Amino acid sequence: MQNNGIETISQQLEAMGEKALRAARELALLSSDEKIKVLNSMAEAVVQAIPEVLAANAEDMANARKNNLSSAMQDRLLLDEKRIIAMADGLREVAQQSDPAGRVLAEFTRPNGIKIAKVAVPLGVIGIIYEARPNVTVDAAGICLKAGNAVILRGGKEAFNSNLALAHALDRGGQAAGLIAGAVQIVPWTDREAVQVMLKMDKYLSVIIPRGGESLIRAVVAGATMPVIKHYKGVCHAYLDKSCNIEMASAILLNGKCQRPGVCNALETVLIDRAAAEKLVPIVYGVLSSAGVTVFGDEEFRRYAPDAEVLPEENLFNEYLDLRISAKVVDGVDGAVDHINFYGSHHSETILADDAEAVEKFLNGVDSAVVYSNASTRFTDGGEFGMGAEIGISTDKLHARGPMGVDELVTYKYIVRGNGQVR
Repeated sequence: MQNNGIETISQQLEAMGEKALRAARELALLSSDEKIKVLNSMAEAVVQAIPEVLAANAEDMANARKNNLSSAMQDRLLLDEKRIIAMADGLREVAQQSDPAGRVLAEFTRPNGIKIAKVAVPLGVIGIIYEARPNVTVDAAGICLKAGNAVILRGGKEAFNSNLALAHALDRGGQAAGLIAGAVQIVPWTDREAVQVMLKMDKYLSVIIPRGGESLIRAVVAGATMPVIKHYKGVCHAYLDKSCNIEMASAILLNGKCQRPGVCNALETVLIDRAAAEKLVPIVYGVLSSAGVTVFGDEEFRRYAPDAEVLPEENLFNEYLDLRISAKVVDGVDGAVDHINFYGSHHSETILADDAEAVEKFLNGVDSAVVYSNASTRFTDGGEFGMGAEIGISTDKLHARGPMGVDELVTYKYIVRGNGQVR
């Protein structure tokens, strides 16, 4: 029976892939005005579906509590009216952004008279595999469509009911505005076999984007036969230089760690300049521990904050996703840069300093997707970067890096015009 089930899933996903590929070819020809109309209609449909979506989400949340889903995962799963309206607003923001498809990136004429233009074009069909993040259903659909791509969504079982309700709303809104059939599809099963089939659908999928825990992303990378845009985890750092404004630094630490600890741009490690450790460590420990954060400190940190927990080295690679943080004393900005480039995940890092030279050395030396000075890492987000919704945050160097909006979901082709030239 299991083999028959897998065969059925495979056949149905194959049909979805063919449908998406046909849709992608038509989507590539849509005008900007047509895309705007579709996205605004989808946003309105999401708002109208709030009661339906909340009822579906309540069912998912009940299952999450029953299955002891982590607090971080429950936070990502939970929907309320405000979060759903934010999804719709994200669609409207994306709708109003400039259309990346068809943009001329460069053009030049060769000595023989051939005219060459480098033009942005959609990627084609994008597959997205995600866990307890129902907002991805809406965000991904909107961003992919704006860039002229079709999308096949496969959400996790934790958010199954929420995802279906949102997908149905998107479908109603899209159809009302003339959206092409197959442009947005969601896999209607929770079977793990569906993921394995998707990972081999390079005939249809131009790229696949996993959003979720490190184990999911590594499994996708290991099994995919098409390019994968990924970030494994967000081990984000704050470095407090001896020149930092401690009042400002304390506020940034609290925001970075405590405002929403279960997200990938939350702080996981704080580094302290050895030259000011005696002064800074007790303050940092007091600020964080008073906010309910468990601080794991290295030997030197615990010299000035003896109540801190012992920090095993392996914790320095940890994405805690809760109210825990690693703390270590380093040799100035050079030590901070070396530490981050070794232990970090190339996501988001910040330096808290008034010394302009230290700031520039940090910004130029850290090899991460987003590097800040005197600001919270919590700003690493498509919405905060003015992209509206985001498709994800990439820690890759190819093809995109950092928060990914519509501009990151196109590739390019060369269009060459001649008048009889031969080589």
